[in-house]
Amino acid sequence: MAAAELKESLLPPIPSTSSSYTSANVSSSRRLFFPGMDVIGLKKRGQGLRSWIRVDARTGISQSIELDKFSIMKRCDLPARDIRLLDPLFVYPSTILGRERAIVVNLEQIRCIITADEVLLVNSLDPYVLQYVEELGRRIAANKGQDTVSFGGRAALPDYLPFEFRALEAALEAACTSLDLQAEDLQVESYPFLDQLTSTISTKNLELVRRLKSRLVALTRRVQKVRDEIQQLMDDDGDMAEMYLTEKKIRMENSFNDDQPLPVYNSAGPIVSCSAPVTPVSSPPKPRKLDKTMSLAWSKQSISSRSSESSAETIDELEMLLEAYFVVIDDTLNKLTSLKEYIDDTEDFISIQLDSVQNQLIQFELRLTTVTFITAIFGVVAGIFGMNFEVPLFEEPFAFLWVLATTGACGLLIFLGFFCYFRYRRLMPM
Repeated sequence: MAAAELKESLLPPIPSTSSSYTSANVSSSRRLFFPGMDVIGLKKRGQGLRSWIRVDARTGISQSIELDKFSIMKRCDLPARDIRLLDPLFVYPSTILGRERAIVVNLEQIRCIITADEVLLVNSLDPYVLQYVEELGRRIAANKGQDTVSFGGRAALPDYLPFEFRALEAALEAACTSLDLQAEDLQVESYPFLDQLTSTISTKNLELVRRLKSRLVALTRRVQKVRDEIQQLMDDDGDMAEMYLTEKKIRMENSFNDDQPLPVYNSAGPIVSCSAPVTPVSSPPKPRKLDKTMSLAWSKQSISSRSSESSAETIDELEMLLEAYFVVIDDTLNKLTSLKEYIDDTEDFISIQLDSVQNQLIQFELRLTTVTFITAIFGVVAGIFGMNFEVPLFEEPFAFLWVLATTGACGLLIFLGFFCYFRYRRLMPM
């Protein structure tokens, strides 16, 4: 009896049928579709919240908000490929895209979405990003009085810029300033090494110049991409017209206000229109609602067409803004181009120096080979007269001096013959 009780206490309890069925369902629901890949984890990671810095267009106050990718797409009316350009995990070239309700900016460290009401900036601790937020807030505060001017009074303020252009200008200024500072630092660092390399050719100096040239090529590629992007915008009037977000917003609001009558609700009776007589009017039938929907759709299409036509006439201020920063980035590119030419000239000078040293070594080797050949003549003569035979010349008292003098004269004539031949073939300098 005691042994049976001890066995029951040691054995685990037997699960019931319902609990086993439930655990099987849970395990099957958690089973991965692909072995070794957590699809649910990847989906959550792709749809996770991300920290953004929001700058209000009216007050210039910045705040940190948490938004996911789909909220940004719905908020700014952007496709997923445009949001992907702002992902810090990917490396994309500099891009400025004009969309229906937003401007997507990817310029160096500045990655933001500019709308007519706000700027959504990818949250980062980069000093250029923080400086951009501060500069944009300062410009909004300085132009707060101009923000209240309506669209019709824009001509009275020649220095007026919409909010999206002020934000774009701040982004261009931050990117161009960053690239220009990097170009100046590279110039200051490169010229002493290049001057030192011309006087002292060493492996260490050559390695430093190779690293500087790699940095120069990478920086030139980035500057060239920003320059090409600005030039592409200036050459396309349609892209510049798409960036007038404030105008399109005001036109849309005015069109909606003109097309939709303001209803007046009376607690005692039906709906009364402001422009109609005071007599009660019944609610519109269903065909009237369909006509109203079609009129709204047609008005939206006409707004976009009128906006594109009128914006083509008023893109001068945006073109002047882009042209100003095109000059700045082009000057930076000229600095890098001049530095590259200086490096190429230094490399050519080093190649000439090395070729000159190599030519001197070849000439020295040629002379040494000629002298060795003449010296070998004395060995040949000594070998001949060292053989075991008797010649009457050996009995002469001055025979050794005559043989030595004759051999030296022959060697000198041979050397002069080689020297004249080398001069004739221009193998040695005159």
